[in-house]
Amino acid sequence: MKHAYVFPGQGSQFMGMGKNLYDEDEQAKILFDEASEILGFPISDIMFFGTAEELKQTNVTQPAVFLHSVIAFKTLANAKPAMVAGHSLGEFSALVANECLHFEDALQLVSIRAKAMQKACEINPSSMAAVLGLDDKKVEEICASITNEIVVAANYNCPGQVVISGTVKGIEEANILLKQAGAKRTLMLPVGGAFHSPLMQPAKEELSEAIEKIIFHSPVCPVYQNIVAKAVIDPEEIKHNLNRQLTGPVRWTQTIEKMIEDGATNFTECGPGKVLQGLIQKINKDAITDGIG
Repeated sequence: MKHAYVFPGQGSQFMGMGKNLYDEDEQAKILFDEASEILGFPISDIMFFGTAEELKQTNVTQPAVFLHSVIAFKTLANAKPAMVAGHSLGEFSALVANECLHFEDALQLVSIRAKAMQKACEINPSSMAAVLGLDDKKVEEICASITNEIVVAANYNCPGQVVISGTVKGIEEANILLKQAGAKRTLMLPVGGAFHSPLMQPAKEELSEAIEKIIFHSPVCPVYQNIVAKAVIDPEEIKHNLNRQLTGPVRWTQTIEKMIEDGATNFTECGPGKVLQGLIQKINKDAITDGIG
């Protein structure tokens, strides 16, 4: 029996997130205060008392979710993960949990990532949509058939749930074809741009430059990375895969399937919300899930 720890990404934030951790745990309070100093603005104030509008700004959301997730993990006194994984942004939290990245370095990278993604969104008006009720290959085929616009499968969340990403026109055209092919539903997502698509290339270049300046340490356990959906322990390979993440897909279904194949039976979600617990249950109903945060 192996215990895996998983970390959520952007979209799991909520007003008041993390305040209970701040109030109840001295180490959490220190890390929240340190994060505000590193970021140059009082992120805990926005997390605890800010509006939904303030919290959904990418330069706030990503550090907030990362911070909440890492602190939730660190409050677990005897946590010894056999393996870790994170959904998109959550991969940075996972790399702190397995000691590949120091907290301060990871937070700086998350902040750079958020700002770079926001800039890329402003350069290329774009969006994402959830597709329900079609198999992965059909979604991929339809995306590939649209040659006049950019649209790709971006997030393989669970069987029957794929998120597509691309130009606004590309997404609109794909939605029509997907419904014609039998999709139960297509739902435009309230995001600022086409994450995990070629349209994030400007952000990838900026983040890659920052990643190269950070030391990646030998981890205490494997990380199952989004882009390859398999165990990785070599720091240079981890760094390479993290560089590819912004423009490549999040293979969450495949990641969880591989973790289970490698012996994972229990999954603890660290951070805001319960999204990953729900997805894991849809991927494999026998998996045992819980959460902290």
